[in-house]
Amino acid sequence: MPEERLQKILSSYGIASRRKAEELIKAGRVMVNGQVATLGQKADPLRDEILVDGKPLPPPPRKVYYLLYKPRGVITSLEDPRGRPTVRELLKGVRERVFPVGRLDWDSEGLLLLTNDGELAFRLSHPRFGVPRRYLVKVKGHLQEKDLERLKRGGIPLEDGPSPRMQVKIVRKTKASTWLSVTLKEGRNRVIRRTLAALGHPVRRLKRVGFGPLTLKGLKPGQYRSLDSGEVRELKKWIGR
Repeated sequence: MPEERLQKILSSYGIASRRKAEELIKAGRVMVNGQVATLGQKADPLRDEILVDGKPLPPPPRKVYYLLYKPRGVITSLEDPRGRPTVRELLKGVRERVFPVGRLDWDSEGLLLLTNDGELAFRLSHPRFGVPRRYLVKVKGHLQEKDLERLKRGGIPLEDGPSPRMQVKIVRKTKASTWLSVTLKEGRNRVIRRTLAALGHPVRRLKRVGFGPLTLKGLKPGQYRSLDSGEVRELKKWIGR
């Protein structure tokens, strides 16, 4: 087995997500062959002794993939110091330690993928692979054609850089609101909400309805299911695995 970066190894063994694995390494909690590991270091889990908090790696876990319909009022996290409901509480019967792929805000709902396949999760989340996320969004007021064009072009000033390009179309209008279909290929924090607020149309409701080839079909809020082998293959096609 070729050497791989430690954070990738820890992720693939279900110890932590890549980001959390980097934090473990920076904190000096990972050792390789008796030496404190450094960020970026490579190792071979079949040849090298890798310890996390003094304990050896467990056997490689069976890869699992779950699709959850996250309701509003639930945190996309496995634990919350403030005691708010988390997605872990919805995964009754799931014995493996799984991690969310990307995030949905507390006040957002919809499709959330959870897995212990660290490499898949990393690629699906990385904007370089351009996996589309599709949303149904309710905003205050009625957008003009010029607003739709600005959303499609991108470049609307935000505090962390210009907004990304979005595929946008009007689904329906009510007296005081507009429902939009929005698709984009990056997952910056609350970027849809912030972009629409910058145009003067704050979001009233946001629901992720698709992620790559996956949809919410057959699920109600709070329900989850396992992906079948065909769905996993389709996901891997999106990222070239």
